[in-house]
Amino acid sequence: MLPTLRSFMDTHGLPDVVIVADAGMVSEANMDAIEAAGLSYILGGKMPRVPYVIDQWHKDYPDTDVPDGLTLVARWPGGPSTKGRDVTTFYQYAHDRGRRTIKGIEAQVAKAEAAVAGKASGKPNRFVQLSGGTRSVNRELEEKAKALAGWKAYVTNLPDPDAQMVIGAYRRLFQIERSFRMAKSDLRARPIYHRKQDSIEAHLSIVFAAMAVAHWIGQTTGWSIKRFVKTARRYRTFTIAAGEHTITAVDPVPDDLAQALDAIKARSSTH
Repeated sequence: MLPTLRSFMDTHGLPDVVIVADAGMVSEANMDAIEAAGLSYILGGKMPRVPYVIDQWHKDYPDTDVPDGLTLVARWPGGPSTKGRDVTTFYQYAHDRGRRTIKGIEAQVAKAEAAVAGKASGKPNRFVQLSGGTRSVNRELEEKAKALAGWKAYVTNLPDPDAQMVIGAYRRLFQIERSFRMAKSDLRARPIYHRKQDSIEAHLSIVFAAMAVAHWIGQTTGWSIKRFVKTARRYRTFTIAAGEHTITAVDPVPDDLAQALDAIKARSSTH
């Protein structure tokens, strides 16, 4: 895919493209390929342990609740593997995210305690540890998970990045992914797995075209594309040949759909 992206950039004279993705979607090999291609990225970072800046904040402000929206920054100087580009990580805390995560952790820990006590089935649970045939609750993992609850990491190699821009771009990823899901379901652009470059480019062209049309309809009518397709699909125009006569039968269109269609016609006539 990266060679295809690089070819697209060269064709259209784009100096850079920022790849936005979740860390779970980018393997180490893909990360190396992105770095080797000299592309920019914004990634949702993994946190296998409590980062130094978060741990230090708790030490500097003991017994203090983390403020909602607090953003901490960590930077690493670039090297050969990053083509000299510095890497910046923003760690942002969200109260609602933390509340939901803590609730989930406590529920899993309660199940782990029940499993260790033999009061529940031994379904896989990350808080149950096995040592010498003895099961116990992994309190160290519980403590680490709670320390990270509410925090989200955003990693980028953009020069002099702004936290609001980076985090905003990552959050828009959900809207983009939702658009792709919409394009492939509501517009029936069925997912097909390709290996040849021409097939990949053709499939992406169809999906992007579907996205463009869907957004155009949404902006023009104020309707979601799902609502528009679901509503308009129920109405048909039928042409009936009866001997030498041709009869056109039309289902009555409700007022709201008629207004949406009129808006599309009016905007189409101006382009």
